[in-house]
Amino acid sequence: MAVVILDNVGLHYGEQVLLNGVNLTINERDRLCLVGRNGAGKSTLMKLLLKQNLPDSGVVRIADGCTLAELPQSLPAADERNVMDVVLSGKAELGQVLHDYNELSMRASTDADMKKLEILQGKIEAEDGWLLQTKADAIVEKLNLPKDKTMAELSGGWRRRVMLGRALLSEPDLLLLDEPTNHLDIPAIEWLEEQLADFPGAVLFVTHDRAFMEKVAKQVIDLDRGNVFRYDGSDYDGLVEWREKRIEDEEKENALFDKRLADEEKWIRQGVKARRTRNEGRVRALKAMRNERSARVDRQGKADFTMDASDKSGKIVIDAKHVNYGFAEKNIISDFSTLIQRGDRIGLLGVNGCGKSTLLRLLLDQLEPQSGTIKQGTKLEVAYFDQLRAGLDLEKNVVDNLAEGREFIDTGSGSRHILSYLSDFLFTPQRARTPVKALSGGETSRVMLAKLFSKPSNMLVLDEPTNDLDVETLEMLENRLMEYPGTLLVVSHDRSFLDNVVTSLYAFDGDGQISEHVGGYSEWYARGNRLKDEDLSVRQAAKQAAQAKKEVVVEKPKAGKKLSYKIQLELDGLPAEIETLEQVVESITTETTQADFYQKDNEHVTKTLAKLEQAQADLDAKVERWMELEAMKEGDE
Repeated sequence: MAVVILDNVGLHYGEQVLLNGVNLTINERDRLCLVGRNGAGKSTLMKLLLKQNLPDSGVVRIADGCTLAELPQSLPAADERNVMDVVLSGKAELGQVLHDYNELSMRASTDADMKKLEILQGKIEAEDGWLLQTKADAIVEKLNLPKDKTMAELSGGWRRRVMLGRALLSEPDLLLLDEPTNHLDIPAIEWLEEQLADFPGAVLFVTHDRAFMEKVAKQVIDLDRGNVFRYDGSDYDGLVEWREKRIEDEEKENALFDKRLADEEKWIRQGVKARRTRNEGRVRALKAMRNERSARVDRQGKADFTMDASDKSGKIVIDAKHVNYGFAEKNIISDFSTLIQRGDRIGLLGVNGCGKSTLLRLLLDQLEPQSGTIKQGTKLEVAYFDQLRAGLDLEKNVVDNLAEGREFIDTGSGSRHILSYLSDFLFTPQRARTPVKALSGGETSRVMLAKLFSKPSNMLVLDEPTNDLDVETLEMLENRLMEYPGTLLVVSHDRSFLDNVVTSLYAFDGDGQISEHVGGYSEWYARGNRLKDEDLSVRQAAKQAAQAKKEVVVEKPKAGKKLSYKIQLELDGLPAEIETLEQVVESITTETTQADFYQKDNEHVTKTLAKLEQAQADLDAKVERWMELEAMKEGDE
């Protein structure tokens, strides 16, 4: 049975064709992955299905009685809403009635309160609302959600789980997922794969995660220049081969068409005799051919960029010995030693918040270890990909962000004009003069890559480089990284990307322990290794117990002065202040990594980034002060 039918649907934004007479049927139990380049119209197609947009032509038909629900790409706000209330909002009106009834029932004391309860109870019974509460309880239990906590208490991954529960409560016939693996670590992604395997309805999702696509999808819908093509399968290699064959056949057909058009143009331009005797039907056919050619949407070229390597670094790139780093309530890195040599390709693997970015900052000399030593080798030139895109000026256009006073970029193949260089990253001259704040998430990531690769380096540090990239650009990035002769450190939750790029892993096992493994993610997984995905309540309880004991992992300094009463009070209060600032930094960071963040009002973006910078500075200052006072305290003991 068909759930949704798109009948000759067309949609244009200005001169850009997003959907060109699209016909598509989604049936019960379909598992469809929607792929296409950044800006091809994938999210727009989903908005059409949700009736958030209307087509310019054609009809979107939803079967009678069928419901749709979405898991949006952006994370929900970390606010004071209760988890159960958020789940119940999947049935918004009835969920609000249940919420009001539960709230009032706990404090009802007057006749007026009892009257209100009676009215609310009548509404609930009229719509079989008690069954809805039972369904919500079952979903909360199935998804292992902390129903009594607020959204502000949850990490980004847990908030996404809550939103999935909200979507499932409506028992949709079609579930729409837009980049569902964004903000999720690998255990959470695997958990989501399991939930979708049990989902009884149809699923349509957009993702750049090839491993997720192969696990969940049964068919792939390729949105290409306004048209949709269905691939019967989900294996990525097969998809690439099928797409290349389709494009090859299209190019052959276009070449034959262009030859016929050229012959007709030549005939129509013949001399006077030909014009006197020409067939008017043939002239009309030629006009139709010209119209068909002008309507053809030429395929955009592939991203094709190169990286300019500088002189070789020393053989030893980084030598770390017995490194420790942590806070009063959390031991992040414990007794870590490693030797990174020229040409090593290392992936950092771990759950969100385990300390991957902290380790990068330690290795790059942006943080000082609390104990142990880290020595960098000679002739080291580092290029750093910042997932927060802090290196970009949103007010400047793409060219000005990249040029830095230059008109030409020196690459390994010679000097190139900056517009020519940007064309390798799929920027037309007009688009290259667009302010960064007006770009999509994928385009902004390509600007970061262009800037990263415009300067020589012998060590690349990439922090979540795959976010918002379409699969073709991601594959090109992998190819160029494989050709890169320098040293590579990369943080990623993309399992296929790790398999294709790195030769070894630093696996964060929890409690500050980091182990080194040869091979990519699949080899690590095949050996029986898994990342810990602790229950939230267990994690919170352990954190609170650790904070109560105020266990500190620092090297004991020499004897110092006894703390005054005032300073002791300051020391006692610092752990709570540090935890609060950590939550602020995490909340703002989550907002800035959403796909649509840089498309928002420029004043909002600028203020948010400034808040993040200030919060991080305040956090660093508090941590340094805590370390100083703790050292004084232990010295006195």
